[in-house]
Amino acid sequence: MTKTIATMALVVTDYDEAITFYRDQLGFALIEDTDMGGGKRWVVVGPSNGGGAKLLLARADGPQQSSAVGNQTGGRVMGFVETSDFASDHADMLARGVKFLETPRHEVYGWVAVFEDLYGNKWDLIERTH
Repeated sequence: MTKTIATMALVVTDYDEAITFYRDQLGFALIEDTDMGGGKRWVVVGPSNGGGAKLLLARADGPQQSSAVGNQTGGRVMGFVETSDFASDHADMLARGVKFLETPRHEVYGWVAVFEDLYGNKWDLIERTH
């Protein structure tokens, strides 16, 4: 039996603002947006090419979840957006208003730069060389 990590939950403040960021600034596709009743929605975004894991954008419910928005990993990088064309994707993301926390750097594993999502969660844009 093959197992994969298919979808990860990301706690957000607002469904629509999160959709706008991940779709319009990162270039992800809106895969599903289903009304679950009672103000809840099942909102999934992911790479437009259909590869890789998807994100379930889950609106915070209550103070404990709200306190995790923007700091779901205690300040560490929480996600990795892998690309086959770092320079082009980096330039495109900058043009779309994505906030990078550093200039691109070359590491032993490839090109990388840390950016923030709309809530302050840290992500790596990375082009692996091996």
